[in-house]
Amino acid sequence: MQLRRSNIRQLAEREFDVLIVGGGINGASAAAALSGKGVSVALIDRGDFAGSTSMHSSNLVWGGIKYMESRDFALVRKLCKSRNHLIKSYPSTVQEIRFLTTISRGFRYHPRYLWAGAWLYWLIGNAFTRIPRFLSPRSIKAEEPIVDIDGAVGGFEYSDAYLHDNDARFVFNFVRGALDFGATAANYVESLGARREDDGWVTDVRDRMSGETFTIRSKVMVNAAGPWVDELNSLSGQATGHQHVFSKGIHLIVPRLTKSGRVLAFFADDGRLFFVIPMGARTCIGTTDTRVEKPEVGITEDDIRFVLDNINKRLSLDKPLGKDDIIATRCGVRPLAVKASSGGDRDFLQLSRKHAIDIDAANRHLSIFGGKLTDCLNVGEEIVEEVRALGIEIPDPEFRWYGEPDADRRDAFMAQAHAMQLDELTADHASEPLSTRLWRRYGDQAMELLEDIRRDPRQGEVLIEGTEYLRCELAQASRREMITRLEDFLRRRSKISLVVREEVIRQSPGLHEACELLFGDQAEARLHEYLTEDNGALEEALSPGAESDNPAHSETLRW
Repeated sequence: MQLRRSNIRQLAEREFDVLIVGGGINGASAAAALSGKGVSVALIDRGDFAGSTSMHSSNLVWGGIKYMESRDFALVRKLCKSRNHLIKSYPSTVQEIRFLTTISRGFRYHPRYLWAGAWLYWLIGNAFTRIPRFLSPRSIKAEEPIVDIDGAVGGFEYSDAYLHDNDARFVFNFVRGALDFGATAANYVESLGARREDDGWVTDVRDRMSGETFTIRSKVMVNAAGPWVDELNSLSGQATGHQHVFSKGIHLIVPRLTKSGRVLAFFADDGRLFFVIPMGARTCIGTTDTRVEKPEVGITEDDIRFVLDNINKRLSLDKPLGKDDIIATRCGVRPLAVKASSGGDRDFLQLSRKHAIDIDAANRHLSIFGGKLTDCLNVGEEIVEEVRALGIEIPDPEFRWYGEPDADRRDAFMAQAHAMQLDELTADHASEPLSTRLWRRYGDQAMELLEDIRRDPRQGEVLIEGTEYLRCELAQASRREMITRLEDFLRRRSKISLVVREEVIRQSPGLHEACELLFGDQAEARLHEYLTEDNGALEEALSPGAESDNPAHSETLRW
């Protein structure tokens, strides 16, 4: 908590070149890019970093194969290049994964036509990944016995990529990078609106933990509030050329269904791609695509029934999946950018996730609409160029602000880990060796964890039952990761609450010690807050307009 308190003091006392409001993937990458290149940056979020759309993704980093059908080849090319760049820049985190897609009889395209499309997709992506394959129903069954091939006419396999860890963790590492580059960032700081004063911006904010209000001064304002960009612009009197419409998506986390390490892809009853995604000892299944009017959403019985019905139709399981098998859920909205002049009336099912940046040059204000994790490095670089065009000096324009430490540093870490026999501490239920996981998650800072374990072997023990997180990781999180509420650690810096049932977490004998490590003298208050709050999903109903315009899981859906 000391890091957050110190940063809040700086937010109130300094004037910044740029204030970024919103700590999702757009705001986090923009903050890392600007601060890495020498710009003074402030970053705030009214909740935790990556606390909305950026923690509800499918964990997939993909080149937009679904846009092949609409022949948006320029977008596919851009996303494939972005995917390739991420794989090269984050080899421990963003990794190639195979997708096996089964095609049923009566589908609108023959599987060999789709296989040919997968080859074109591979070529558009510079042949960077493994080549596609065509599979007969018999081959599908041989390689993935759980797939129900009754009615199948074939399938194909191709490659994209996925995040080996969780999406919110990936986003936070951009925030941590920005802090290391000199940015000042704080979570749970809410913008109450901004105004122009003395040729700059004065933003009124509230610390949502203490209730105190103060102002932040900056030369440039970047609105990266994700689904709330329009709402924030209205507070500051900004008119923009774009606006958002919203599509709700959910995923269910269930026990592991297959050990193959592939993503199984099907075309669901509504015609869109439907995924079975590996998540260590768990499996993530989904997603839905439902038009909603507001970004505040919750999972409904209809959502759960849709996902379970679709997966049970397409897999041959010993026992069909039911609600009791659900370990955790993910539910969020995709903010889709549309021209404000369209009024949001165009068919949102045909909208892409491409981002748009609206610029008010006279007032030095930027708004980021849409976007997705795959394109995050492009967003960061584009914001740097737009800020430069607004008259802000970029002291180190060639600085590389992203990517893992180089191979020599990784080898040095692995050598030390091997010398101290670190991997012998790997838990029996762990999905990978401990050295691999610590390097991927912490990079250079993983060296500090080795020293902690050497000094006190208890630091290498798992603290919360059923997880892979060590005592020393919680101490590291307390020092460097701005954990403000227990849920910040359980859901976003880690993925504990995605892979361990809530009742198991709550009853874990290590939970109290975890709070002491994370919060010190505030441990009891933070633990009580977590144990008494309702973490369950709320029912959410569509507005009449949304229901009639795009009923949930529409049969016309083509994503």
